[in-house]
Amino acid sequence: MTGFVSFVSSGPGDPDLLTLAAVKRLQIADAVLFDDLSSGPILEHAKPGADLIGVGKRAGRASPKQDHVNRLLVEYASTGAHVVRLKSGDAGIFGRLEEEIAALRRAGIKFEIIPGVTSASAAAAAAGIPLTRRLTARRVQFLTGADVTGGLPEGLNWAALADAEATTVVYMGKRTCGALAENLQKHGLSAATPVLLAQNISKPNQSLVRGTLGTLASLVVEEAGDGPALILIGPLAEGE
Repeated sequence: MTGFVSFVSSGPGDPDLLTLAAVKRLQIADAVLFDDLSSGPILEHAKPGADLIGVGKRAGRASPKQDHVNRLLVEYASTGAHVVRLKSGDAGIFGRLEEEIAALRRAGIKFEIIPGVTSASAAAAAAGIPLTRRLTARRVQFLTGADVTGGLPEGLNWAALADAEATTVVYMGKRTCGALAENLQKHGLSAATPVLLAQNISKPNQSLVRGTLGTLASLVVEEAGDGPALILIGPLAEGE
């Protein structure tokens, strides 16, 4: 008896940013394995009586190992249950989606992916800016600021990241923003390049603070709390 897994993207946290498809899957799921950022009001859409299991990972905190999450997905689906794996933002962006898909494929369990609003789009909307602009912001690039050790990833394409005509969005970059800013400047990006520190996007305690690449490290020290944050770098981060 084999069940089915829906990888559901919950968006940045505001339940109003859920897609209709996401809500429908939550309403029929027998079990919901959810990330920390997908909890709270979003889980109110879950079917009454559904098993709700927190499997979120947060930097610097004790978190379930990925192998454990994979095993839970397979175990629940193997009972014939319809399982929702509720992931924050868009499931396909820095969400370890591929590792969980691989575990399901090995077990012969079918799945689907429900896309959602990534935090970068929500942050730009909250700041009243687009992510692209003709001529001066013709490209968007997403970067994780932390590898599995918590440090700045090795082997980054600094020439591409230092493109002054791109909008660069850094996920999970609070700890490494100093090293990131230093390397970007070494590779030619001006210290005057605008940056936006966006925290707790779409939530009541949302915070948007602007600065420059040269002041990014001090900005994060002064303004960052313990909530999720994005760093937008590029000409559009300046706003109006």
